[in-house]
Amino acid sequence: MTSLPFTKQHPLLRLLHYAKNYRWQIWTAVTFTIVERVFVIGRFYLIGVAVDVVVDPENSIIAQWGISNIIAQLVVLSLLTLLTRTLESLSEFIYDRLWLNLAHSIQHQLRVDGYNHLQLLELSYFEERSTGTLLSILNDDINQLEKFLAYLAAHILQIMTTIVAVSGSFLFIAPNVAWLAIRVSASQTLLTVGF
Repeated sequence: MTSLPFTKQHPLLRLLHYAKNYRWQIWTAVTFTIVERVFVIGRFYLIGVAVDVVVDPENSIIAQWGISNIIAQLVVLSLLTLLTRTLESLSEFIYDRLWLNLAHSIQHQLRVDGYNHLQLLELSYFEERSTGTLLSILNDDINQLEKFLAYLAAHILQIMTTIVAVSGSFLFIAPNVAWLAIRVSASQTLLTVGF
């Protein structure tokens, strides 16, 4: 199997190939983005635990840890919520900085490489093309890439993490209900498509 020429590859694959010098920064940003989303989801699970503590304190998850007093359970729940929120905020700050730094670094490198490439071209190349188009590519298109890396990449990862975490926990907690929901969703989708 032969590999496609670089210009025929999917743009995201080309970007990953171009950003190979930033792998450590990319993986660190991805990791903190996923960790932040896990803490966000954890807060919602803590709400469910709080309901259990208020409704049935003797059989709550915290009571299973050996803490039977309702006030002590609520204090533990408050501390867990505070810890979760703190770690969520810290990981959000870290991934935000990492994605922004990565976006600015790649944007700068693309502009430098693009400018260097333009310097090597023959003058006849510029006679056949509009300089405004070339400047638009160097400026606007690279700015769009910077916006994607700085904001959209993290957002896409958060959505994917939420889907996987919520679906996985739903399958773990109530597998019969989860499979029923999947089958109903699939049949509705098939009916919508026309099968």
